[in-house]
Amino acid sequence: MELKLETHHLQAGDGIPNNRFPLIVYRGALSGGALSPEGCAALFHRNGWQGTWLNGVFPYWHYHPHAHEVLGCVAGGGRIGFGGDNGIATDFIAGDVVLIPAGVGHKRLSQMPGFLVVGGYPPGQNSAISNAGDIDIDRAVEKARAVPVPTSDPVTGARGGLHDVWL
Repeated sequence: MELKLETHHLQAGDGIPNNRFPLIVYRGALSGGALSPEGCAALFHRNGWQGTWLNGVFPYWHYHPHAHEVLGCVAGGGRIGFGGDNGIATDFIAGDVVLIPAGVGHKRLSQMPGFLVVGGYPPGQNSAISNAGDIDIDRAVEKARAVPVPTSDPVTGARGGLHDVWL
């Protein structure tokens, strides 16, 4: 099965730095055993991503200035905003994965019952959260740009995904 990728370029604004790298949405990337919390976390771990957690998406604008983040929807679904109030909103349903570049703002806009997400980060990156406006926007943009590109894609591993889009 060939992965269906969507990419979205998001500009800095609304106190959110966003990133020069586009947001990547992998539609229907999780199936079979990977469509469970354990299976999704195992997929991310096999592909070199760590720090996995299980929860939802915060209902306020936030971003990670020092880390890229992957989210895999393993149950239910929701509508997620990316990039700030002038960014995009997209439906995120069971089976979808999103790769969020460092600095890209995100927020849960709505959710269906049972919405459940597995998240993770590349090795050595700091997953600390900042809220919109916490950091001077020019400094926040600089911090997000300094985060290195991961060596592997959380879904595809050594090839495809971020290797095709970010490099």
